[in-house]
Amino acid sequence: MFKTRTATAVVAFAAIAALTLTGCSSGGTSTPSSSGSAVDAKTATSAADFGGLDQLVAAAKAEGTLNVIALPDDWANYGKIIAAFKTKYGLTVNSANPNGSSADEIKAAKDNKGQDTAPDVFDLGTAVALASTAQFAPYKVANWADIPDGNKESTGLWVNDYTGSMSIGYNSAKYPKPTSLDDLLKPDYKGAVAINGDPTQAGAAFAAIGLATVQNGGTLDDFQPGIDFFSKLNAAGNFLTVDPTPATIASGETGVVFDWSYNNLAQSAVVPGWKVTTLPGTAYISFYNQAINVDAPHPAAARLWQEFVFSPEAQNLFLAAGAYPVTIDAMVESGTVDKTVLDSVGELPKDRVTPTVEQTDAANTLLSKNWAAAIGQ
Repeated sequence: MFKTRTATAVVAFAAIAALTLTGCSSGGTSTPSSSGSAVDAKTATSAADFGGLDQLVAAAKAEGTLNVIALPDDWANYGKIIAAFKTKYGLTVNSANPNGSSADEIKAAKDNKGQDTAPDVFDLGTAVALASTAQFAPYKVANWADIPDGNKESTGLWVNDYTGSMSIGYNSAKYPKPTSLDDLLKPDYKGAVAINGDPTQAGAAFAAIGLATVQNGGTLDDFQPGIDFFSKLNAAGNFLTVDPTPATIASGETGVVFDWSYNNLAQSAVVPGWKVTTLPGTAYISFYNQAINVDAPHPAAARLWQEFVFSPEAQNLFLAAGAYPVTIDAMVESGTVDKTVLDSVGELPKDRVTPTVEQTDAANTLLSKNWAAAIGQ
């Protein structure tokens, strides 16, 4: 299933130059350093605190386990990223509640505090991340300088990892290619159009309302035009209150889906006739964020995971799924980007917007007040 995400805001997106694209284990907190002194992995803020990356790897292997949460295999290539991490370092990776929301991640950390089953790391929408910084341990990866300043908290409490643009996936065997929002109001799309979750709870659905807002001439200061569009879509009999999954897409139940480009692209690889389009005009983008649980039962493994996620190996795997990695500029400059993938995955729209924290807060308040009534619930 697709991952359901709590509504997100985004910090500034760095310019992408020259980008072309269409179980249980022990939770020890001390590890030996190269000098033989004890290192408290829970307070380590860089690999240097362990004596270097090799010592961090050794500490993580001594723990033997990493707990991740809310990472579906088909979301931004996380299945392959987790598999690559396991192969490279030989750790067991426990993946809990893969279809959970960002809010579920934080709740699991609090509910399981002090237990070996608590999540070690998070992958969160920014709204939840910014509201949960007391739950995070600061950490700066070795290639910290490759991450633009606008995409990270200065001490490493949270760091943007990947983004996508809001797109429309559609079954081309049954529906014409939509070229505008107004097209979706036509009888051709009767009972076919879905968004990925409830916009008061899920980031992808929230972004669909944001996209509809700016595509209707509004601004991210006021999501009402987007709410009004989906109200019209519902009145036309075209809106489905069904959370799309790979199964509903494959069966044809959800024939037209607003979702992140990387989610829709993943389905185009497995569902015959499934195509993806980005509407002309203003695009809507949003980053997700990596963070370490301050109460991580496997604190060294958590820090090694961060090192891996921001390495060219994992960042290229995000790119292969159509998710734009945060270090793309540095990778292009250094030549570590996978050029074959770079040439094949398409172009991030140049005319793009993303909401500020204040705009997200206002939109959340407005959606909580008006969304249910707008779609007759």
